Amino acid sequence: MTQRIYYAEPYRRSFDAKILAVDTVAGHTHVTLDQTAFYPTSGGQPFDTGTLGGAAVTDVIDREDGTIAHVVSGSPNIGEVVTGEIDWARRFDHMQQHTGQHVLSAAFDRLYGVRTESFHMGQFHPTTQNTRGGGPGLSSTIDLAREVSESEIARAEDDANRIVWEDRPVTIRFASPEEAAAMPLRKESARTGPLRLIDVQDYDLSACGGTHVGRTGAIGMVAIGGWEKFRGGSRVEFLCGGRALQRFRVWRGALSAVQKHLSVPPIEMAASIERMQEDAKAIQRTVRGFQEKLAAHEAQALAARAERIGDTLLIAEALEGWDPQELKAIAVAATAAQPGVVVALFTSSTPAQVVIARGATASVDAGALLKQLAAKFGGKGGGKADLAQGGGLMASAAELIESVRALVS
Repeated sequence: MTQRIYYAEPYRRSFDAKILAVDTVAGHTHVTLDQTAFYPTSGGQPFDTGTLGGAAVTDVIDREDGTIAHVVSGSPNIGEVVTGEIDWARRFDHMQQHTGQHVLSAAFDRLYGVRTESFHMGQFHPTTQNTRGGGPGLSSTIDLAREVSESEIARAEDDANRIVWEDRPVTIRFASPEEAAAMPLRKESARTGPLRLIDVQDYDLSACGGTHVGRTGAIGMVAIGGWEKFRGGSRVEFLCGGRALQRFRVWRGALSAVQKHLSVPPIEMAASIERMQEDAKAIQRTVRGFQEKLAAHEAQALAARAERIGDTLLIAEALEGWDPQELKAIAVAATAAQPGVVVALFTSSTPAQVVIARGATASVDAGALLKQLAAKFGGKGGGKADLAQGGGLMASAAELIESVRALVS
C-alpha cells in the first residue's frame, strides 16, 4: 500500500519517494510510489496536480489494492527516487472548500437536523473564467435531505461564518470503528478498519480522508451562491476563500456595469430593471399593433398587384425590411382578403427566407410548393397545405419569383 503523507500532513508541499512500479494504461504512464503527498480523487474532492521528478502529474487515482497511481507525462524508472511537488494553489483551494463544506454541513445539521447526502467540489482552474464559479474554479455543492427555506439558508450561512471567524482549530484524529461508535460523529461511516476523523473544535466531527486547513480562519469565508430544489431536498451552491473573492469580483463588475446604465444605487437595481421590462413589454405591444396595421396595408397593396398565372391568382414578391414573422402576417392578411389567392413572399437577402400561403378557395399546396423550391435551391422548411415557411434558399429574388410562377402554372 502507498503511504499517504497527506493524511497527517495536508500542508506538505514536497516530498521524496521511491518508484515501485511503472505501468502503461490506455496510453498513459501510471507511476506507483512507496509514499505520496498527492491526493487522489475521492469523497467529492478532486485530485492534486503538480510534478513528479519534473514530469507533470495530470491525474491521481486511488486503486482498490490500496496503492495510488500517478499519471505522469514522463518516462520514469522503477527504483528511482523522485521529488514530488504539489500545486499548492490548487491544494489550498481544495482544503478551503472541503473544510468549508464540513462547517456548512454541520451548521445545517446542528441548527435544523438536516443531513448532507452528498458533496461535490468543482475543480480549481486558475486561468479559467466561468459562468458558475466566476473565477479560479467552479463553485461546490452540497445536497441536503430536505428542502430548506431562504431564512434557514441565511442562518446556516451566518453560523458557518461565525465558526470560520472564531478561527477554531481543525485537527486530525484516528479511531477504531468501536471507538468511533461512541463518538458524536455527524454522520456514521460505512468504512471498516481505522477511521480518520476531522475535528472542528466543538462544532463538527466527521470521518473523512480529504485534505483540510489547520484552523477555520483559513477558510476565509463561506458564501452561499444559490440553491434549488433537488430530488426532494435542496442543492446548495457555496464558495469559500479565494473562490468567494473571485465570485464577488465578477458580481461587482456586473453590478458596476449595470449601475452605469441605470444610474441607480445597487439596492434599487432590481426594481429599476423590473420597471424597464414592463416598459419594454408595453413598447413591444405598441409596435406589434403598428406592425399588424402596416402588414394589413402592405397586404392590400400586394393584392392590387396580384397576377393570373394559368388558373392561379398569384402574389410572388421579395419584400425588403421585413422579417419572416412579418412576412407571415402579410401573407395571412392577403389570403384573408382574397380567398382565391396564393402568396409567396421572400426576403430580399440571400440565402432567402420564404413564406407561402393560400386562400380558402385556392388549390395550390403551400407545403408541396416549398418542398419544390427547396429541392431546386437548397434550404429547408415545412408546413401544411395552407401555410408553409422555410429558409436557406440560394437564389436571387428574381430567380425565386420566376420559379414560383413556373411551378404554379
